[in-house]
Amino acid sequence: MRRHDRPSPQTRTASLTSPAQRLGEGGTIRSLLPYLWPRGQGGIRVRVVVALLFLAVAKGANVTIPIFYKHAVDALSADGAGAQALANPALSIPLGFILAYGLARVLTLAFGELRDAVFERVSQRAMRAAALNVFRHLHALSLRFHLERQTGGLSRVIERGTRAIDSLLSTLLFNILPTLLEILLVTGILWTLFDIRFAAATFLTVVGYIAYTILVTNWRTRIRRAMLDADTKANARAIDTLLNYETVKYFGNERFEAERYDKALRVYEDAAVRTQSSLSLLNVGQGVIIAIGVVIVMYLAAAGIVRGSLSIGDFVLVNTYLLQLYQPLNIFGFVYRGIKESLNDMERMFELLNVPREVEDKPNARPLAVAGGSVAFESVAFAYDPRRPILKGLDFTIPAGRTLAVVGPTGAGKSTLSRLLYRFYDVTGGAVRIDGRDIRDITQDSLRAAIGIVPQDTVLFNDTIRYNIAYGRPGASQAELERVASAAQILDFIRALPDGWDTVVGERGLKLSGGEKQRVAIARTLLKDPPILILDEATSALDTHTEREIQAALNDASRGRTTLVIAHRLSTVVEADEILVLEAGRIVERGNHATLLARGGAYAALWTKQQAQPADMIQA
Repeated sequence: MRRHDRPSPQTRTASLTSPAQRLGEGGTIRSLLPYLWPRGQGGIRVRVVVALLFLAVAKGANVTIPIFYKHAVDALSADGAGAQALANPALSIPLGFILAYGLARVLTLAFGELRDAVFERVSQRAMRAAALNVFRHLHALSLRFHLERQTGGLSRVIERGTRAIDSLLSTLLFNILPTLLEILLVTGILWTLFDIRFAAATFLTVVGYIAYTILVTNWRTRIRRAMLDADTKANARAIDTLLNYETVKYFGNERFEAERYDKALRVYEDAAVRTQSSLSLLNVGQGVIIAIGVVIVMYLAAAGIVRGSLSIGDFVLVNTYLLQLYQPLNIFGFVYRGIKESLNDMERMFELLNVPREVEDKPNARPLAVAGGSVAFESVAFAYDPRRPILKGLDFTIPAGRTLAVVGPTGAGKSTLSRLLYRFYDVTGGAVRIDGRDIRDITQDSLRAAIGIVPQDTVLFNDTIRYNIAYGRPGASQAELERVASAAQILDFIRALPDGWDTVVGERGLKLSGGEKQRVAIARTLLKDPPILILDEATSALDTHTEREIQAALNDASRGRTTLVIAHRLSTVVEADEILVLEAGRIVERGNHATLLARGGAYAALWTKQQAQPADMIQA
């Protein structure tokens, strides 16, 4: 990319590179809800309802387990049970309660698994739909956003955000919601079977436990984050030192680097100790709260037994309920932290959907129907940053089927023309027209379908040569692929490869040379067969011999098409119908090759300079 094509740092506003306003946890939840209850997808909605019903049945069965256990204990401890057992052991066994106890456990497990199985489709569909929406939105954002983004960071945001959906749903629906439902059911049962004191003691214990866990976990999160930051810095310090091993040796700074590393490790050590101490405090506090609740409820039950109002089974019942409740609460701190992290990851992903589209279709935009394909720039002004204009009132027309070349020094604004024609940016003044229609009144899809480009910097997909060439028109036949590959002077090369058309080109096409990548790009564009063609330094990566061969192919390809050639090597534009010389965003000369040479101006000077240089010294 040329230097003038990079937006200046001042243009990196929050509205374009990052959401202007954070969603917050409430906004994140609201953003997730449409994916759980999607419009027009009755099957998914039915699954949500059925999963919730299965959850309720599973918890209903679970809270009956202590009741059957209580009756079995009472039956076994009843007066006369011992004598009856001696007379007829089979009659003394509370078989019905034991079988009911076992059945309740089976139902709890079965309906819990059914809930998971039914809801899995909802969870996976939500992840898929959210990821697809973000993916589509990213492709709809402006070029400015993608020039300023960090690809790795963006990928991590989407990956962690989609994973967080599954994690959050699993935690909320399969841990938090069932636990809250069980707390309410148990509280109601204790109130019904005994009195309000049992219910109040249990409920207040649980509420106190949850409140304490949330407060301490929030405090621990800050400590843990400091520990992780210290760990990251220590590792970064070590890696940086090892990468610069020779420099350390050159200056004999081994002791200095060891002291710096030890300092970073000391910070991590202190943070790790605080983290573990805070965890111990959390565990002790949770244990104390649970113990207080258990003691109070068991004391009430024991007092009832002494008074004769409660049985041994009742004592076992309340103890079992408490243990059953506190078991899922033991991991509440971990679960709560997981929820916070999931919400944070989801928030960052959903915030991408709030990044505004810099270039949008008008509500009344209509598709482009190319009649001839003439292109006109009318008093076009443009600036990536208002303080630094790039184009300053350009006026030129490319008649249908003709070729116009733009030349000039680096930074003149040549490649900006192609980006404006593709409408990656909107002009800040004037208009760009195709067949007389302002491209701002045309749908972007139809506009870009009518234009083909062979860019200066060719980037290929990490896939086969066949895929990369066929990308110009997916579904093209093998005969069509071979035709355009031959025109781009790459067919013989493909056939000579061990895997032929199925050769994988590597990430960004790194397994191919610059010239080979360029020829794949040319073949891809020829396959698209657009009425308007842009050649942006299309032969810049080729040697002189190959350039001549491909230049002839490009001349044939551009015949009958409206062609904009952006070039630095003047030898590639001598046959253009008109040549514009661009300097500092203005047209300083125009005419054909012979006319400009005869004029002896900027073009002639540039031609003379390039002719005096070896071909491989002329940089694109």
